[in-house]
Amino acid sequence: MTLGPIFEAALEAQTACQEIGLRFCVIGGVALQRWGEPRYTADVDLSVLTEPGEESAAAQALLRELPARIEGALAFAERARVLLLRSEQAVGIDIVLAGLPFEARVIQRATDWELGDSRKLRTCSAEDLLIMKVFAGRDKDWADVTSVIERRGERLDLELVRRELKPLLEAKEQPELAEELEKRIRKQFDVSDDT
Repeated sequence: MTLGPIFEAALEAQTACQEIGLRFCVIGGVALQRWGEPRYTADVDLSVLTEPGEESAAAQALLRELPARIEGALAFAERARVLLLRSEQAVGIDIVLAGLPFEARVIQRATDWELGDSRKLRTCSAEDLLIMKVFAGRDKDWADVTSVIERRGERLDLELVRRELKPLLEAKEQPELAEELEKRIRKQFDVSDDT
């Protein structure tokens, strides 16, 4: 079975994290392939847990495993907490250097996804993908939110989503995004909603 360059890139990044001993999970468009309606994604996103003050060491270790995508990738990662790498087939790999308690919980809740060729990819949960998509709040993210809700349905732990999302949206000062999520949940679960 051929998985294609995006999945191969995700597996390369996963192997690099495992060899270094970093805790991680795949997020973004690749995780959406597991939990929502698959759509085109041009790159791979991973969240890698780093202890405070260890971001540079983690980035340097990853740069020994995978090539940088930009000049000054280490300095950029130290400043923006995102390490821009690429796979052997030149697929972009964005590594988020995670350190917030929520990010640690995302990685802790991650599970393996059987790819059908005896390989597994560690991705965030459907609930955490939903939280991250609502937080981002772009048009394409809302389309992804809808697809996850439709595909996962009653298997979603919506209480977990609401509990984790509330403080994130308060910190972002955009609590209205929670109501947008609730509209989409009502549409999926209560066709008689007249509010």
